Amino acid sequence: MITLPAGAVPAHGLDGGVTAFTTGRATGSFGLGSSEPVESVMARWGALRHALAAAGVRRLATAHQVHGRTVVRHGGGWHGWLRGDDADGHVTNVPGTALAVTVADCTPVLVSHPAGAIAALHAGWRGTAAGILNEGLDALEALGYPAVECAVVLGPAICGQCYEVGPEVLSAIHGRAFDHKALLDVRAVLVDQAQRRGVHRLTVDTACTRCDNDRFFSHRAGDVGRQLGVIALNASSP
Repeated sequence: MITLPAGAVPAHGLDGGVTAFTTGRATGSFGLGSSEPVESVMARWGALRHALAAAGVRRLATAHQVHGRTVVRHGGGWHGWLRGDDADGHVTNVPGTALAVTVADCTPVLVSHPAGAIAALHAGWRGTAAGILNEGLDALEALGYPAVECAVVLGPAICGQCYEVGPEVLSAIHGRAFDHKALLDVRAVLVDQAQRRGVHRLTVDTACTRCDNDRFFSHRAGDVGRQLGVIALNASSP
């Protein structure tokens, strides 16, 4: 069993054999681009890897995120911490593998299939408009795991009442012209996208990174810290 970091929020509604959670402010930042001492940040990553390895999860896949739609498939045959280039999603069906994305207002999207497959996606407005969720579900389907059989959890993210955006963002999200600012609920857009793919098992965390800024890092609140959305296919999974 994986021991969750202090302050982490468990993701409920996923399949057995999977451990998933989003870290919080109490856990500390996992961002690699701040001025915080490298030793402190790397110690948190090291503690996470140790907790995963203690449960038999010896692979952790991450990437430099660019708010795009690239999803990387991860097989076996390696151990340790993999940090890839320019990707915002990860998929695997290899037990003993964890996937993670960094977020601070963007939505951590965690996906599982009962036959033993998982995905972790980083969905800000750009990635949502570009179709990162569809890319992740497509990657799972290519491995033989239909989207209609998957469970999806949308973790802590900025809520629609806290996220005012410009007309260019609204146009990108909704596919039609806007000439004014408005509030945008990215998780609601992701819910619609998931339902259009036939996903029935869908869980939305109600926590807002801006409203609950005492619990989470928020880019809109001026934080440079980043939390992690993590999903692990346990070593004992099918």
